[in-house]
Amino acid sequence: MAEIIRRRSGFTLVEVLVTAAIIAILAGAVLPMAKIAIQRERETELRRDVRAIREAIDEYKKFADDKKIEFEADTDGYPPTLDVLVKGVKLKADAKGKTSSDKIIKFLRRIPRDPMTPSGEWGLLSSQDAPDATSWGEENVFDVYTKSRGKALDGTKYRDW
Repeated sequence: MAEIIRRRSGFTLVEVLVTAAIIAILAGAVLPMAKIAIQRERETELRRDVRAIREAIDEYKKFADDKKIEFEADTDGYPPTLDVLVKGVKLKADAKGKTSSDKIIKFLRRIPRDPMTPSGEWGLLSSQDAPDATSWGEENVFDVYTKSRGKALDGTKYRDW
């Protein structure tokens, strides 16, 4: 008599264990790459934000050098704070005497948040500070940097960007 072998549908324990092991190996390989991708995105955001603030500072300085805005002499034509870049400044009257007293020029829509620090605050340097200063002299805002002490993927310090 021939016996009919019935097969049950489903997976054996060995098949389930092999599948779980493969998934664990793949997940272990993907996690470090995901962390690097997140760090790279934060670094890109940091570069973009620092560049935007520096361009706004440079534009303010250009307006001051061209005598289109009023500024305090001891500030060397740099903004006194980052908030001034957002709030804006009034344009001076031109050489023909046309007043533009209602005209306010803004250099930034908002101050970007530092993506590398939990506080989101920027380190500031004034034109009177030493290049390697760690505190702001509060005379004006000549440059910004991140307060993060971390290192980038390329090995440079974030603060040096």
